[in-house]
Amino acid sequence: MKPEELKKYFENYQLATQNFNKNSIKNSLVKYFSENSLFHFCYPFGTFNGLDKLLTNCINPLLDSIPDLERRDMIVMAGTTPEGKDWLGTMGNYMGTFLKSFLDIPPTGNLVHMRYHEFFQIENNQIIEMQSIWDLPELMMQANAWPMSPQLGSFLCTPSPMTGDGLKIEGDGSKNFDIVINMLRDMVLHPSNPNPQVMNLDKYWHPRFNWYGPVGIGTARGIEGFRHWHQIPFLRAMPDRKGGSSNDSLKNEGLQDMQTHWIYEGDYVCETGWPNMRSTISQDGWMGIAPSNQIIEMRSLDFWRLENGLIRENWVLVDLLDVYQQIGVNVFDRIKEFNKARNIGDINISKGLGSIK
Repeated sequence: MKPEELKKYFENYQLATQNFNKNSIKNSLVKYFSENSLFHFCYPFGTFNGLDKLLTNCINPLLDSIPDLERRDMIVMAGTTPEGKDWLGTMGNYMGTFLKSFLDIPPTGNLVHMRYHEFFQIENNQIIEMQSIWDLPELMMQANAWPMSPQLGSFLCTPSPMTGDGLKIEGDGSKNFDIVINMLRDMVLHPSNPNPQVMNLDKYWHPRFNWYGPVGIGTARGIEGFRHWHQIPFLRAMPDRKGGSSNDSLKNEGLQDMQTHWIYEGDYVCETGWPNMRSTISQDGWMGIAPSNQIIEMRSLDFWRLENGLIRENWVLVDLLDVYQQIGVNVFDRIKEFNKARNIGDINISKGLGSIK
């Protein structure tokens, strides 16, 4: 299918989830999913099949906690991967009033935001696979319940593209795809070559680029911010990282069990990998995690926007809670300990009419 056909197909999904209705959401989404549809969701939701489990495991519990939940797409792009598969990638924020605890995250009674990156593989007019990361740590941070190390980067509600064209992407993106692939290939030249300059950051990244990382790492501005608040701790902790560029490179690195899916349109490129990187935490410095020589895999769903041949914005979500789970740390158990002396009951907000004088 052409990108415009994939986006047209997706329009009713967007309409149904802009303002969720718990009574009708199943009827709205049943045209998209079958009982065989495969769902890869971030920790703790896991992998499962079928729309009923998507609703029972993920959407309905979130709706119970945020009854006025809305889904706000900021990037929607579609295309056919180099392997010939039709995919659609979306980035945006779930927003609404947080009134009831969700996964033991205490409610705030206020408007909250939670970024999502959600990818859909479409075949024969149905979604046969969905890959989704919800930035659950972002919800924890707003509830003052993030129980892990403080993040180094900034905390903010992730913005849409500064060009405002994230929902109107079109055009040939092949040149920008080549730039992103070459950037990733240069990234992995270090630390085999110990000189950080071999990564050629100035060649690929705009001087004022924004790197919107997952909560737990945070957002960074420019090459200096990127290096200090993300790259240096990351590379120091896991110098043997492998993966993250293309299926050919994954095979060359002996990672045949991993796979990436790339689509590109106009100034935008996106990738999904479930997982797409394998590393050993052999040194200190990344998110306060001790160097346990533990091998971990990372799920990452990423978007890049380029401007005159340089990367100006990069939206990155990594399933960090799954990383913690792999090293034997259950963040949700820590939240329970963190909130033992805290009232996390439901919040009821009146209409406020009796308090006006």
